[in-house]
Amino acid sequence: MSPLIDLHTHSSRSDGTQTPAELMRSAAAAGLDVVALTDHDTSAGWDEAAAAAAEAGVALVRGMEISTVFRGRGVHLLAYLPDPTHPDLRRELDAVLAGRDARVPGMVERLRGLGLDVSVEQVRRLAGPTAAVGRPHVADALVAGGYVASRKEAFDRYLSPGRPAYRNRAAADLETMLDVVAAAGGVSVVAHPWGRHDPGVLDAEGLAHLQQRGLLGVEVDHQDHGPAEREGLRRIAAELDLLVTGSSDHHGEGKVDHDLGCNTTTPDQLERLLDAAAAAAATSGRTTPQLLQP
Repeated sequence: MSPLIDLHTHSSRSDGTQTPAELMRSAAAAGLDVVALTDHDTSAGWDEAAAAAAEAGVALVRGMEISTVFRGRGVHLLAYLPDPTHPDLRRELDAVLAGRDARVPGMVERLRGLGLDVSVEQVRRLAGPTAAVGRPHVADALVAGGYVASRKEAFDRYLSPGRPAYRNRAAADLETMLDVVAAAGGVSVVAHPWGRHDPGVLDAEGLAHLQQRGLLGVEVDHQDHGPAEREGLRRIAAELDLLVTGSSDHHGEGKVDHDLGCNTTTPDQLERLLDAAAAAAATSGRTTPQLLQP
């Protein structure tokens, strides 16, 4: 039987609802053989996940999902196996995390202006031990207050772009971040490039340009991609020889219909990712995390 590989999940160190250890145990219970922890803009959960993965019997790929901007559009970049101590990477991530934190008071102020009784203190309390508080935690406050039934409803009604409580924030430049991840000995894959958007700047030309800047692959099999989007992305990936990944983007109870293993990556694509990461580490001269076998 082919191993089950899920390369995009989140813990409570960002906006998931499970601790890194709970996430690893859930991955094992779901029958996964390999799982990547890719919390937003942080490696804070890596150590806990590593210890729990060994006990649970799953292989761990350490990564992160970095908030970036490319040609005016927000893009999430999955960075796998970089050295988290690299000074440029730390500086970029610190700036992104500060931007996440800074917009929470503005969102709360707008919600209070709409008559919704939420507070910054409540949001931070509900967020728990996360690296940075963000929109999902504001959504949790709205759920706790009985104003919405779920995070999805909170985003749809109040927190998504164009909704009344949305506030923009700083994000890293994507092309710069591709350079930074490579310098840190890691490799980069664009997360859900056509999810909730038309292709826009991430069309064939845009992806080809990013490949020239160091992009390794695209996340094709994702719940936010329908059959047409998956077919189109797979065709472009084949034409450009980009790596193709599939994953759940699991957030625990924070996202419905994103169960662990609902989409997976094939073993040959994981092998290609690991080979590219080993080459990047050698080129960078950094000490980077490796695939952690149980």
